[in-house]
Parts: sequence; structure tokens; C-alpha cells
Amino acid sequence: MTMSGLDKWYGYMKSHDTAALWDLLHPDAVFESPVVHTPQRGRDITFKYLASAGKVLGGPGFKYTGEWRSADGAVLEFENEIEDIKINGVDIITFSDDGKITHFKVMVRPLKGINLLHRLMGEQLAKG
Repeated sequence: MTMSGLDKWYGYMKSHDTAALWDLLHPDAVFESPVVHTPQRGRDITFKYLASAGKVLGGPGFKYTGEWRSADGAVLEFENEIEDIKINGVDIITFSDDGKITHFKVMVRPLKGINLLHRLMGEQLAKG
């Protein structure tokens, strides 16, 4: 796997530049949410979820605490505290040969954190 895709993801998380996020997503990207039952397919919906998650979860206090790489992807452990709830989770990201995100799965704990994110993401997605 080219690490340029992962480097670009880290860059997006620092800048929150939505144009950079759009460019990083493969047209057939798939997003899997910790609260939505079915995978969300396509660049448009994946972009909407990731941009919203950046606003909800990626704000002050967000940090990656671990990284595990494979031939075509990475698992990134993260944490943040929102509304006095410590949230811990992982982003499981798969990249194409040209460094585009093809699959993005988020897993979150604890249950109180999932419930909070479900509410906040619903509010954020309704805005845009």
C-alpha cells in the first residue's frame, strides 16, 4: 500500500479541508458506521459521513493513539471526550493502489459514546 493515502488522511484530520477529503475518496468508496445497519456506498455519502464525523468527533481533544498497518490499509485507534463521555474507537481504512480510500469502517465504545455520537451525527447530517 502506498502510504501517501494514509498521510493524506492524517493531513485531512489536521486541516479539515473538505476538498482534500473529497480528493482522497475513491468514487466507489464504502462507509460503515457504528450505528447505521447497512454500508453506505459511493463517494457522495461517504464524504457526507466523514465530513460530519470530522465536525462531531474530530474536534478539540481528538487524537489517534495507535496505528496498525497492512498491505492495503490501516487501523487507527482514536479517543476524544465529548459531553463528559470518553469515547474510544478505531477507524479501519482500506486504500486502493493509487492511495484513494475505498472502504472506511468506524467502531466505537462504550455504549454511552455510541448513543451520544448517534445523536450528534444525526443532528450534523440533518444540517447538510
